[in-house]
Amino acid sequence: MTRRSLRSRRGARFAGTALLVAALAGCGLFGGGGGPVRIAAMGPLNAAASPLNGELSSPNAALLEMTAQGLVGYDADGQIDTGLAERWTVTGDGRSYIFRLREAKWSNGREVTADDVVSVLRGYLGTNSRNLLKDDFPEIETIRAMTDQVIEIRLAVPQPNMLELLAQPSLTIVYKGMGWGPMRSRKAGRALLLTPAPDPLADDPEAAEAAANDPAASVELVGTTPAGALARYNNGYADGVIGGRFSTLPYFLVSSIGRSRLIVDPVPGLFGLSFTSAEGFLASDINRDALSRVVRRQRLIDAFGLAEWQPQRALRPAVYRRDGGPEPLQPAWADFDNDSRFAQSKRVVDSWRAAGREIAPLRIAVPQTPGGRILFAYVAADFARIGIESRRVAMDAASDLRLIDEVAPNDDALWALRRLSCQRDTLCNREAQAKIDQAVLNIDSGQRARQIGEIETMLGRYTPFIPIATPLRWSVASQRLTGFKPNARAAHPLNRLLAKPN
Repeated sequence: MTRRSLRSRRGARFAGTALLVAALAGCGLFGGGGGPVRIAAMGPLNAAASPLNGELSSPNAALLEMTAQGLVGYDADGQIDTGLAERWTVTGDGRSYIFRLREAKWSNGREVTADDVVSVLRGYLGTNSRNLLKDDFPEIETIRAMTDQVIEIRLAVPQPNMLELLAQPSLTIVYKGMGWGPMRSRKAGRALLLTPAPDPLADDPEAAEAAANDPAASVELVGTTPAGALARYNNGYADGVIGGRFSTLPYFLVSSIGRSRLIVDPVPGLFGLSFTSAEGFLASDINRDALSRVVRRQRLIDAFGLAEWQPQRALRPAVYRRDGGPEPLQPAWADFDNDSRFAQSKRVVDSWRAAGREIAPLRIAVPQTPGGRILFAYVAADFARIGIESRRVAMDAASDLRLIDEVAPNDDALWALRRLSCQRDTLCNREAQAKIDQAVLNIDSGQRARQIGEIETMLGRYTPFIPIATPLRWSVASQRLTGFKPNARAAHPLNRLLAKPN
């Protein structure tokens, strides 16, 4: 072989490799700008997911927000945006929300009607529904169709945070297994490919269909394990990762992904251990309070190595302040240092045992994940300091304490207090619950604020919950995702991840 022919063959191989790399970059493998946005979501992805069946996984929530968006949705900043309703109005008394639906079609081509939407919403709130938010609408009196394109939600009392609830993934509009948009999905290997739904009012349907199939406007969504999602990002197969929680943060911490690519949402809500048993040692609110005060929250959070994660000692998050409401009530021991709180809790336990009473090991239900194991280890160590043993159990097992990790769906100060009272995974103080029921239906803002303070004081003494921190919601975004912004709703609509040019 001559030297010239060898150079020629090497040049051909180099040119072929360059073309291959260019082709891969063009299809988005290395985060190129021309192909679909590729998102890896932590958790199972089910194209037939429905809000009727309970809590949605992160991939399923992201999917339904795109293929079956609710009456309203969130934009990239976590602010209320239009959805299936193109506009709405609230009557002067605050008791009636009237929505005008946009022209839209179900995935089978039939036009969306107000009767269809009313049927869906009534089903979500029905007796047999497992919808995550079905109990968060006690104010609703009726949901009715006023015309083919107008529906009314009538309330017994004003609910200024109604739109925030309606924007949740659990209130996406899935009608007989079908969505309306703003995107449609189809299988693409292990992924679902989301493309914009064609404009039903377009003068040229063929042109609208062609525009909807533009690869640059599409999203490829994959549901996978936390390790798998981060590996896809690291290897150039994903532009972003969504669905991160405290339980999966250790996967990120041991990855080689730079901290500058981590996005932490400043979400309010509940993160802590709910008492599910009131037997033996746990029958006394003084004893439950001793367990709450001995937990060293900052020490636990520091174990995760994330400065954005903040401790929380109050029963409700600080979301009411922006409307001029009162600060959350801090426990009486909040200003004591760790040593003082330890001594106080130890005296309670020693007094119990001095009376000849035993304390059975506490069963603590946390996720079977790296984050769950860290959480249990630190809480169990704090309980052990005052002489109480603990056992880790699965989230669906019988327990004495169970983790609650939930983002507040709106800014209603009553949400957290209702969530911690007389639910399937909480204790029940009937007196506090009666006051909650009264406050829900109170239209006098001053009286309602006073009732919230009374309920908070009552539940603070009762101690149904050990607050530990704010909920942790995190994602990973490449430089390509210019529209990916941290926000207080952890809302990252897949069709808003690329910021529109000015």
